[in-house]
Amino acid sequence: MIGGTFDVRIYSIERRERANGYTYKVVWKVGTKKHSKTYPTKALADARRSDLLTAVKRGEPFSLETGEPISYASKAADTNWYDFAVEFVDKTWIPSSGNHRKNVAKAMTAATIAMFRTPPKQFEPVNVRTALREWAFNTKQRTNPDRPIPDDVRVILDWVQRNTLPMSAWEQTEKVDMVVTALGTLLDGTAAAASSISRNRRIMNLAMEYAIRHGILRSNPLPKGKRKGEGGGAPKVAQAIDKRSLLNPQQVTALLEWIGQRPRRGPLYKAFFAALCYAGLRPEEAVALRVADAWLPEEGAVDEEGDAVWGEFVVHEAQPEVGSQWTDTGKVHEERDLKGRAEGDTRTVPIHPDLVALLRGIIAKYKLEPTGLLFPGEGGEMLAGSVFRRVWNKARKAVLAAHEFLSPAGKRVYDCRHTCLTAWLNKGIPPAQVAEWAGNSVPVLLAIYARCIVGQLANYLKQIKTIRYVPEAA
Repeated sequence: MIGGTFDVRIYSIERRERANGYTYKVVWKVGTKKHSKTYPTKALADARRSDLLTAVKRGEPFSLETGEPISYASKAADTNWYDFAVEFVDKTWIPSSGNHRKNVAKAMTAATIAMFRTPPKQFEPVNVRTALREWAFNTKQRTNPDRPIPDDVRVILDWVQRNTLPMSAWEQTEKVDMVVTALGTLLDGTAAAASSISRNRRIMNLAMEYAIRHGILRSNPLPKGKRKGEGGGAPKVAQAIDKRSLLNPQQVTALLEWIGQRPRRGPLYKAFFAALCYAGLRPEEAVALRVADAWLPEEGAVDEEGDAVWGEFVVHEAQPEVGSQWTDTGKVHEERDLKGRAEGDTRTVPIHPDLVALLRGIIAKYKLEPTGLLFPGEGGEMLAGSVFRRVWNKARKAVLAAHEFLSPAGKRVYDCRHTCLTAWLNKGIPPAQVAEWAGNSVPVLLAIYARCIVGQLANYLKQIKTIRYVPEAA
């Protein structure tokens, strides 16, 4: 019998003590090679051992390679990983956002390259990655009758289909480790960011669950936890922001002033970044704002105490930039509801009087209509991320000292929002109110910004000073 044997021995379950309890190990021997599987509960281990015993009693041959009954691996052995990955992408395409589609394609590309039988020496690596990411794992591109797959791409994908391992390869620990390593490594061989690794692992776990539901795999082969010396589970992702990424008020003022002095559209870009720095908007929310979404008090309006009246944004949509090949509409931006909110939900955000003045200025200067975008790009199109990131990077380089420019301070446009929300919290505004304005939940808000709240320690100490557990000294 090629690749199979009836020489199988099932051992008793081994109980092992751990710091947080016990684990249960099922051990069996196929031919001369031992195999094992560890479970968190005895019931799971008993079920696994019973499955193996049943297969032995039925007279099923076991695979010398995987140690599993050959009947277990038949569907996995008959299913090509590349074909499975394409099917998984197609099944998840419609309900997914553009960003998720793009992330799935990236994860599937890395995993597929790790599942090659041999490296494709006849193709440039960049061409293989592009063919997989932009065509094989992009349902819209691959199935578009008006744009057939280019011949050079088709040649690569045909090679991939013929030279990708079957799903039974997931039974091999060495191959699983190779895929896990690929999901956590950049093209230059360095480790990817923890957030990227966690995202790739989540996507791959979804793929494994899909395989289990369709009877291709019996269990999820991906490692569940971090094990010393091994790839283990995904690394922890720090929720709290890096305090060094925050800008101080003087830096924000200088950056906005420099941007505002740029020729042609400087005032508009200044108002855009001010909306992030003073209203805490996400960039994808700011680019989607219409003029009518901003309630602006009349010029010179003051309240009963003589202070300038604040305005108000009504934020109701976001337009993240994901690329035209990943959206259903073919546009670069994808219209989405607000992050973390119910469909059609809105939130209101106060507009600082200084920002009110800036907005009034650009509406008049650029003759913006109520139904038009508040921060339009060239030709009235939605402001592109590549444009406002380029403006921001130039401003940082021109305004910040050399050591500040090289630091994380304001390195990402999103740091403008972080700076705003931190400032609100440091002024003593209740977290519940900040969360409402920011569009976060209170737990998420505190997890992200707790380390950056300063200036209130002295007041807190005064409040607890009167708590006494022992009598005062005579």
